[in-house]
Amino acid sequence: MGAEAKYTIGRTVFGSEAAIKAAYEKFRCQKIDEERVIEDGGESPYSGMRTTLGGEARVAGVGTFEGSSKQTIAFAPSAKPGWWIRRMDQPEQLDTAVDISNLWTSAQNLVLRSGSPHNYLRMVEHIIALKLGLGLDDVLLKVNSGDPPLFDQSSLPLVKAVEHAKIVVKDGVPATYVTVREPLAFGGKRGDFLLFLPAENGEKRLRIDCAISWNTAIGDQRIVFDSTPETFRYAALARTNATYKQYILAKTVGKLFAATRNWGYNERNILIHGRRFYTEPRFPKDGKFLEPVWHRATLDLMAALALTGPHRFVGTVVSYRAGHTLDCDAVRALYRNDLICSL
Repeated sequence: MGAEAKYTIGRTVFGSEAAIKAAYEKFRCQKIDEERVIEDGGESPYSGMRTTLGGEARVAGVGTFEGSSKQTIAFAPSAKPGWWIRRMDQPEQLDTAVDISNLWTSAQNLVLRSGSPHNYLRMVEHIIALKLGLGLDDVLLKVNSGDPPLFDQSSLPLVKAVEHAKIVVKDGVPATYVTVREPLAFGGKRGDFLLFLPAENGEKRLRIDCAISWNTAIGDQRIVFDSTPETFRYAALARTNATYKQYILAKTVGKLFAATRNWGYNERNILIHGRRFYTEPRFPKDGKFLEPVWHRATLDLMAALALTGPHRFVGTVVSYRAGHTLDCDAVRALYRNDLICSL
C-alpha cells in the first residue's frame, strides 16, 4: 500500500474535526517502518467457524501489581459465546464477559469488572488481545486474583499456553463479524486520533495502520499489517514501555497508590526509555527498534477491539498517537451511537 495510501477521514464522532485533519497530515508524513499485509484476494488466515480450546492450559508469573506473589491464569474451553473471566477466589460471583459494557476504567490499563466491586481483573489488555490476534472466539479465563501475571516475554507465554491447549473449531457454528457502518473519526486532546473504516466488499479482515510519536528515544514509528496468527505471535513479544521517570515512580512513592503500584515491573519485563536511551529494546528494523509500536498496535489497540463481545471486529483501523482511553471511548461510542453492524 505504501505511505501514499489515503484514508477517508469520515464523520467525526467526537473530538475536533479541524484537529483530527491537522493530525492526519502529520500522520501522512510519517513513513511506514514495517509492513505485513495479505495480498489482495488472499484468504483469511482464520477459520470461518467459531473456535474454542481443545483443553486447558495454565501459565504463572510474578504479579503485575503485587510483585512478590505468584499469579496464575488458565485458558479453558467455553460453551458460551465470547470470552469470560472467572475469579476462582470469588466463587459466589458470576463470570465477567469480556465486553465494552464491563469496562471499569482505561485510565492506566484496562480493568474489567462485573457484580461486586471486587470481581475485577486489571491490565486485561495483554490477555484479551489474543481473541482477535489468534482468532479465538470462546474462552473461559480462570484467575486466582485481580492481579494478572507479568512475563519477561510479554504476552508470548500466553500465546504458547493457547497453542498448548490447541484452538479447535466448533462444528456447525459460524463465526460472527462486526464492522462500522461508515468511515468514522475519533479525536483526542493531544493531537491523537483514530479512524474506523468499514470492511470492504464483505472482506473478513482486520487491517491496522498504527503510528506513534514520542519525544524520547522511541521517536516516530509506524507499522501497517493485517491481523494473522503469525503476525500476532511475532508481536506478542513486545513489552509495555515506561519512561525512566515512570519506572522510578512505580518503584518509590508510586507504591502508595493502586494505579501506579506496579511492583512486578523490572528492567526485563518492561521497556524503559529516556530521551536518548532504551533498556535492551527488541524488534530491530533499519536502525529503529519497533517494540513500542508493535505493542501499541497489537496488545493495546487490538485489546480494545476485542471488547466487541463474542464477535470478531473487521475493517481498517488507523491510529495516531492514541492510547487506551481513546481506544475504549471510541469502541463505546460505536455502540452508544449505533455505528456498528453485523457483516
